[in-house]
Amino acid sequence: MNNSDTIFAVSSGSGMAGIAVIRMSGVKAGSVLASVAGSLPLPRRASVRQLRRPQSREIIDQGLILWMPGPLSATGEDVAEFHVHGSAAVIDAMFEVLRAVAGVRLAEPGEFTRRAFVNDRVDLVEAEGLADLLQARTEAQRRMAMHHMLGHASSQYEAWRTELISLLARAEAAIDFVEEDGVAAAALTDVRPKTLDLVARLSRAAADADRAGALRSGIKVVFAGAPNVGKSTLLNLVAAREAAIVSSRPGTTRDVIEVPIVLGGIPVILTDTAGLRAEAGDEVEVIGMERARSEVSAADIVVWVTSADVAEDIENAVVPALKVLNKSDLPGDAQGMDLKVSAKTGEGIADLILNLEKLVKVRFGGMEQASVIRTRHKDAVEESIRFLNDSLLHDAGHIELAAECLRRACFSLGRVTGRVDVEDLLGNIFSEFCIGK
Repeated sequence: MNNSDTIFAVSSGSGMAGIAVIRMSGVKAGSVLASVAGSLPLPRRASVRQLRRPQSREIIDQGLILWMPGPLSATGEDVAEFHVHGSAAVIDAMFEVLRAVAGVRLAEPGEFTRRAFVNDRVDLVEAEGLADLLQARTEAQRRMAMHHMLGHASSQYEAWRTELISLLARAEAAIDFVEEDGVAAAALTDVRPKTLDLVARLSRAAADADRAGALRSGIKVVFAGAPNVGKSTLLNLVAAREAAIVSSRPGTTRDVIEVPIVLGGIPVILTDTAGLRAEAGDEVEVIGMERARSEVSAADIVVWVTSADVAEDIENAVVPALKVLNKSDLPGDAQGMDLKVSAKTGEGIADLILNLEKLVKVRFGGMEQASVIRTRHKDAVEESIRFLNDSLLHDAGHIELAAECLRRACFSLGRVTGRVDVEDLLGNIFSEFCIGK
């Protein structure tokens, strides 16, 4: 990847469309735009132009052009856009013209956003939010992505880091200005309680990370139970389509089947699994049950399905969120069950869907505003917490060790957004403690 190249790509998605947007970014964006459109338009004003091949002056298309000189552009570089008709022939002709210019090449995946980060137009969390927005399937995912893309999550990380910088500044003052009367004592007065308070808030954010991550990728709801209790049929009814193969023969489901749906605006991945029983049959069934147990372990919500005509208890390692007795049209005891349903008659299916929706909302609703939603975020926050706790182990006689722990905690949080600046620390020291008077 050469950052000095001017890059281009279709930014409006693939496939035939009424309009295609071809975006360029780099030092040659302006000259290429002028050569194809005849001249540069006024910055940030759409202009209708005939787009021509620079050598033959043959007209390729007529469309809108935009000229956005850097640094006030999406990437921080000079940016040009061609809004052309979205046929393959027009796009191919435009690409042929652009590729012919030395130093101009097709962009690599994510390269526009990477340049925006390098040029300080977005931070890493905002860039991740944009990626999530492009993949959002539900309203909840859209809101979560916007929270990150618009910088609200970044503001939270920066607020935490600012608090850390203040604590570190006090510790540094205690070290460097210990001979100044009262400076060290004043610097250390509130460090410990403020550190404990920050640890508590970071710990709560980290504790919510798994739920927030599930909302981002889809809540995993696993249907488990013994063979032939009707798990696949119930999954099909909840999904409202024939996703899993159903037959009267026990053990029909041998592999994991996943079906994405939306419940209450929240993305859910319904998962059908092989039946679990004490005595396995052939080798294929053994493998199927191993995969089923693995899916149950990774589930966000387990729906345990049983029926009156199949005598299999819930496995000890399984903790169901919902226990469902299927085949309620048959005589049987529903004691200990949360719901009675009949896949055959449809009885209780609406209640099953409603209960699943309630479970999803209760456990994962409200996570749209979470700031810690990726493994990368969680790892950095937990590392920062460890360093903060380590700083509390050192007394005033070893304040330099405590300061080093605080510095590492600050660096860990700074890695989340990609912005770690020692000038923040220096500015805080001089302003808060009037050093250098």
